Amino acid sequence: MTQKPLISIITVVFNGIKYLQQTIDSVSNQTYPNIEYIIIDGGSTDGTLDLIKANEAHIDHWVSEPDRGLYDAMNKGISKAKGKLIGMINSDDWYELDAVETVVNRYLRNTDKRIFHSDRYDVYPNGEKKVYAFNPSVIKFKFFAMTYNHPSMFVSPELYKEYNYNTNLKVYSDYQFTLTSFLKNKDQFVYINKPIVNFRLGGVSGQIPLKQVLKESYSARRNAGMNVLASITAIGCKLALETIKLILNKK
Repeated sequence: MTQKPLISIITVVFNGIKYLQQTIDSVSNQTYPNIEYIIIDGGSTDGTLDLIKANEAHIDHWVSEPDRGLYDAMNKGISKAKGKLIGMINSDDWYELDAVETVVNRYLRNTDKRIFHSDRYDVYPNGEKKVYAFNPSVIKFKFFAMTYNHPSMFVSPELYKEYNYNTNLKVYSDYQFTLTSFLKNKDQFVYINKPIVNFRLGGVSGQIPLKQVLKESYSARRNAGMNVLASITAIGCKLALETIKLILNKK
């Protein structure tokens, strides 16, 4: 195997001109040389398309057309990717400059694994950054929340051939994908104990009503293979957690 395998990176964007240049720069300035960069635009009207065209020298493939949301765009990008691993970086996030090199170094020692993931930096509106570390608790992952940092994940295309992102879900499809993969074979994950991606807080997931969150989280768990009782238990855990937060906020 070549020591410089091709790595595909996908950015999905819709009206993301505010931060997209930083995202593109974080990919084009990587210390690792063999990268295929794909941008899937949902038909932006805010100048994003002009920005993409201005950066064509750093983009291997891009398309701008209406889609059925974030996960549909991700699936489109995956269908075009040719790399040994596929990373997803959204248009308001950015990589550390050695992110891909860090992942490839680990991949070359574990070519039988299918998902490489790491810690991340949470970026607050005031610019402050804090490390958000991967939590290895299986109980928390299955019954409370996504513990894997999806923006840090680099995934084998063979795995994406088995499981695509569920376009019927608005915010829980990455959780369903990760849980499905975990329940199928937890040993296919490799954790890198280092933040490699910067994640801006305040995305779409924080704007979804609790009722929809509960509905999607139940569907995601059932689709991933959890039984009815376990999926209902997870809903109870979520409601209990939200109740505790509400009480604490009132104090």
